[in-house]
Amino acid sequence: MAKPKKKRVRAEFRKNRTSRARRSGWTRDFQTDSGDQENAARDERISGKGELTRKRTVRGATDDSEQGFGVRLDVDESVCLPGRVLAVHGLTSVVEAANGTTYRCAVRRILKTLSTDERHVVAAGDRVLFRPADKNSSAADREGVIERIEPRRGILSRGRRGRRHVLVANVDQLLIVSSAAEPYLKPNLIDRFLVSAEQGGLRPCICINKVDLVDPASLQPLVGTYSQMGYRVLLLSASTGFGIDRLRKVLIGRQSVVSGQSGVGKSSLLNAVQPGLGLAVAEVSAESQKGRHTTTTARLLPLAGGGHVVDTPGIRQFQLWDIAHEEVAGLYRDLRPFGNRCDFPDCTHTHEAGCAVKHAVADGWLDARRYESYCQLFAGDLE
Repeated sequence: MAKPKKKRVRAEFRKNRTSRARRSGWTRDFQTDSGDQENAARDERISGKGELTRKRTVRGATDDSEQGFGVRLDVDESVCLPGRVLAVHGLTSVVEAANGTTYRCAVRRILKTLSTDERHVVAAGDRVLFRPADKNSSAADREGVIERIEPRRGILSRGRRGRRHVLVANVDQLLIVSSAAEPYLKPNLIDRFLVSAEQGGLRPCICINKVDLVDPASLQPLVGTYSQMGYRVLLLSASTGFGIDRLRKVLIGRQSVVSGQSGVGKSSLLNAVQPGLGLAVAEVSAESQKGRHTTTTARLLPLAGGGHVVDTPGIRQFQLWDIAHEEVAGLYRDLRPFGNRCDFPDCTHTHEAGCAVKHAVADGWLDARRYESYCQLFAGDLE
């Protein structure tokens, strides 16, 4: 019986997939008379196929999912192992197999050259199929090649130089860590993380660290605003241990990612939750009140009570990715109920007459600072 034919699809690759279409340096060769004029080609064929095209036919199936790469490659699963990416270090990824063994894996060239909007094709938390180089090698020499990246869910990403930077994939909740002081609290940055969590389908939890440096009563207006919208808010102190037990209960048994600006104490909180992690920490600069980058790459860390948490590098600028201006109001949980009551269906809630959102702000139903945050994001931060 003849074997069934494998599906083939057309995939688009980046421009550097093939070698240079034409040889350069013709003028230099002519001036130095080093070119072989007698044997030089008299013509050159240029068409939309062959070496000059950016599309290739590959074995696989079309992947139309929102978080896919457009094509699901067909690989030999008999020689591959399922795994999860723990960390990415340049061209090498640390992958953990189902039995807990870790491998240092390179990425298959066809994956790296697929035409995508992503800055890096592999991210921490990715579920992959990889081919180990030698199953009997020692622990220090275990290597492999990532053959396929499975479809993602629960993504935290940002825009970076016109491309998508996926910070982590396949997580359930986002812990937005900020500090009450040193560095000072930035509510607008929290709002951006909340918008990204709403878009990515993540359960957000706002963690305000270093509450021992301020009067907790001064944080109640901000805490009350987010709590009324249904967001969980935790007041914490990594130095004194205040609220660490509540944070531990939030993390246990879930797939979480911890993110926030530099110096807010993300690694310090995780060290307090599980002292054996031993994550590097540093003091905030006394001159600039900005944190120092001690965490250089996102790392997937297992928790003793079950679940995983991803510690990410500090972020000083969080640019949203793939969010249109018309979608912003729907991602603000407190603005959403009033948006349908405006006089115009395409109301931007910024300058129109008969806007229910503006009326709600004037009547005290909506927080004025949250509305200003929305206007700022709508006006220019999405560009």
